[in-house]
Amino acid sequence: MAQQPELLADGTSRNQGRTAQRMNILAAKLVGETVRTTLGPQGMDKMIVDALGEVIITNDGATILKEMNIEHPTAKMVVEVAKTQEDEVGDGTTTAVVLAGELLKQAEDLIDQNIHPTVIIKGYQLASEKAQIVLENIAEPITLKDTATLKKLSMTAMTGKVAEHAKELLSDIVVLALKKVSDEDGFIDLENIKVEKKTGSTIHQTQLIQGIVLDKEKVHNGMPKFAENAKIALIDSPLEIAQTETDAKISINDPSKLQEFLDMEQHMLEQLVNKIKASGASVVFCQKGIDDVVQYLLAKQGIYACRRVKKSDIYKLSRATGAAIVTNVNDLSSASLGKAGLVREVKVGDEYMTYVEECKNPKAVTILVRASTDHIADEVRRAVDDALGNVSSALRARRIVAGAGACEIELARNLNHFARTLSGKEQLAVNAFAKAMEVIPRTLSENAGLDPIDVITELRSAHEKGHQKWAGLNVENGKAFDAFKKGILEPLPIKTQAVASASDVAIMILRIDDVIIAGGQPEQPMNQGMGLE
Repeated sequence: MAQQPELLADGTSRNQGRTAQRMNILAAKLVGETVRTTLGPQGMDKMIVDALGEVIITNDGATILKEMNIEHPTAKMVVEVAKTQEDEVGDGTTTAVVLAGELLKQAEDLIDQNIHPTVIIKGYQLASEKAQIVLENIAEPITLKDTATLKKLSMTAMTGKVAEHAKELLSDIVVLALKKVSDEDGFIDLENIKVEKKTGSTIHQTQLIQGIVLDKEKVHNGMPKFAENAKIALIDSPLEIAQTETDAKISINDPSKLQEFLDMEQHMLEQLVNKIKASGASVVFCQKGIDDVVQYLLAKQGIYACRRVKKSDIYKLSRATGAAIVTNVNDLSSASLGKAGLVREVKVGDEYMTYVEECKNPKAVTILVRASTDHIADEVRRAVDDALGNVSSALRARRIVAGAGACEIELARNLNHFARTLSGKEQLAVNAFAKAMEVIPRTLSENAGLDPIDVITELRSAHEKGHQKWAGLNVENGKAFDAFKKGILEPLPIKTQAVASASDVAIMILRIDDVIIAGGQPEQPMNQGMGLE
């Protein structure tokens, strides 16, 4: 018998067939199990310490998975689900990852019953398409005028986080900020809402600034501390003597010529300041540097100035004040200036910041998050970001659904009915998909210390016999209640994206039956291979 030739280089490992599928499914399930305990109002937090000793305390799924530095290739595919969910919707990352892990767990049970992965894949595809239709049908409409509903959406996003005890205040701020920056057609660009954080106070001191807060101080002590009824110039060029493109030398033989040269430089800088003064500007924000002489001359003229302002902040200032961004000081005129009721330097904590506030109808605003420590401030900021993402996503889709596991139980019920219309083995895969949807209310009950069997049974009964499509879990007593009426609301895209992403990654992993790993790469989806140790 001929010896089988060696196809792969030394040190290369290979898993095939059921072994490869089991290893991949195990890796994906481990990712889901890692974030599962953070889900819901009773979810717990994770502490992540990086190689430098920096500590992050959070229950935000996307942040946890990003900071964990996961290495296993299959696990990375599941982490991509969280990244996509975060980028597209802004929240629901834990839901998406837990769903992906559960879909693969259910698929593994079917594989153990000798059902071919191709059949499971077909069933999952049918179920995923049906789930999207069901979600669209059960969703409720919403508009920018539904302030109370928008506030409930925001509060749902903050529930279970550090910011929960201040969610009423923060939700008012979030909704008002979104309304301020929305266009006439209702379009919202979250880039126009700046979220700045500062320690040294309580969460209840968080405020909405009708304008922009810059992490900058005035460039010269001689400048005024504030400017009322400010006329603002935004300059995207250095207020300095222009440097030549190539190295150049100037030879001066006569000492008087040196003085002439210095006087000419001084004159050029004075001309820059005169042009700014002539335009009527009382405040200057420069994206580049400001020469020391120019700083002194601006202070002498009573003009407030900040330098090296970030490009993104310059854009936001333009949206907030109505100022045009000027690339050449010669083009500066009264028509290109913006307006703000007050520009002032404020000491926040141990640093100075510049507030540009009282802008008339600003199209860019700032949420200044306050907290007692850096860790809390970071987590409150993440909660605010989630709330902004939730509400803006709901307004884009103009559709919302109830949370508290109501949506998933209704999905499971509809998918089980749908499975009965199928005749092949795909019926088993659709039923498995439906069962996987119930992992969300089951996890909510487990995290609240409730009996998941009792909870799922009661919720199923409420949906099937009581025809209550929004019957969700009350984590306080373990009973079913109308989650929509109680204000536990989520944007439709959170659910549609989570289901679509989770099913897509599950299908992709189920298609793999051969894993070839070059030497030095992780072979096991256990802790050492995932970066979980």
